[in-house]
Formats: sequence, structure tokens, C-alpha cells
Amino acid sequence: MSHILASSVLSDKGVMTLLTSAISAAAAMGQPQCIVIVDQSGMTLGSFRMRGSRFQSLKSALAKARTAASIGAPSHSLPEHARLLLAAATQGEATGLRGGLPIRFSGTVVGGIGVGSGSGEQDEQVALAALTAIGADLE
Repeated sequence: MSHILASSVLSDKGVMTLLTSAISAAAAMGQPQCIVIVDQSGMTLGSFRMRGSRFQSLKSALAKARTAASIGAPSHSLPEHARLLLAAATQGEATGLRGGLPIRFSGTVVGGIGVGSGSGEQDEQVALAALTAIGADLE
């Protein structure tokens, strides 16, 4: 059939595993986080704001997840010169902040995870723990 394409999508169980693994990693480091999981088109599949995390970080976590899913690379890999322009052009829905990673299996991007409320390194560490828990490709 030339009119349809096979695709891979995150299951509900995969989304929940990502969230619970990220929450566990954040709790273990003592840094409450906001975590957002999106599909490959940037639609939110799940999110969680841990008690004690900064409420504005939920917005940045969403932007990080969408950016990573969109470019198929870590959110901080956006070129420095393009970050402000892209943020303005997308009304803040894209960012160059650290903490967004693509969710990829066998090279195929199925979504993105964004984490915010800690340092950029903490955010990315939590995202990596979640990707590891579901057996996703690591960069």
C-alpha cells in the first residue's frame, strides 16, 4: 500500500515508565522536577510536577521536550545564534535550554522528554535515567 506508512509510537505504559523513572531519579538526587513527555509531533502525552519544583519550569520542560522531538537531538544542541529567534518565532514553544532529549528507538524518533527545575545538568541526568528505563537509544 503506497498510501500509508508504518510508524512507531510510545505506549501508555512507556509514558508512565518514563514519568515514574524520571520522578525516581529526581527524588534520588534531591531535586524536585517538572517532567513532560511528548509524541513526535509535540503533543503532550504525560506530565508531572513534583512538589517543590518551580511551577514555571513546567513550561520550559514542555518547550524542551517539543524542541528535542522536533529536531531529533538534545534541546541544547540548537545553535546559539538561532535560539532567541526560534523562541520568538514559536512563542516560546522551542528552546535551547539543556534538559530536553529525543525519545528514539532504532534511530526512529517517537517523541521527546523535557525536564526542568534543576540545573541543566540535573535536568538532563533525569531525562537520561528515564530513557534508560524504557530501553530507548541514548545519544
